[in-house]
Amino acid sequence: MKIFVDTANIEEIRQAWEWGLIEGVTTNPSLVSKEGKRFSDVLDDICDIVDGPVNAEVVSTDYEGMMREGRELAKINRRIVVKVPMTAEGLMASKSLSSECIRTNMTLVFSSNQAILAAKTGAAYVSPFIGRLDDIGNEGMQIVREISQIYRNYGFRTEILVASVRNPIHVLEAAKLGADVVTLPFGVLKQMMRHSLTDAGLERFLKDWEKVPR
Repeated sequence: MKIFVDTANIEEIRQAWEWGLIEGVTTNPSLVSKEGKRFSDVLDDICDIVDGPVNAEVVSTDYEGMMREGRELAKINRRIVVKVPMTAEGLMASKSLSSECIRTNMTLVFSSNQAILAAKTGAAYVSPFIGRLDDIGNEGMQIVREISQIYRNYGFRTEILVASVRNPIHVLEAAKLGADVVTLPFGVLKQMMRHSLTDAGLERFLKDWEKVPR
């Protein structure tokens, strides 16, 4: 399973990339707005660091606007994947952009029916938002389970990119269900590294090493 980091913060991206733990990045308008820089400049900086997919979202809600923005985003760097929302206009844009060899990520997906439609457009990725489903009392991972089965049934090439990840348990469950990608906040990536027994074991080894004659 590939891991993307869900942030627009350059220092977080650089650190995660230097650790060798991520294959790509996802951003959205909310994340970019925190950086206080032009959108294109943020994407340029990310693409200078990451040699993998960099997901950038359109903000238009109409087909023509999405197409215009999608083409402009794709010109910034060959690594850019254009995120479009799960709407009728977004489905049309995904189909058209995909036909122009511009990779798309169908975002804000909350049902398996939506995921079927995303795959029909030729989207490179589909992003089920599991955390937000959990928030309203649904089991977010159930949609990943369903999409995985459906895509296997029909040989859809769209990759399942699990989004709205809140904790390491989400990552583990996504991996068990065979998700292609999980995108997670930098903080969750750091949480995945930690375990109290690892810390205790390291502390003990170092104390024992101090007793070894030099």
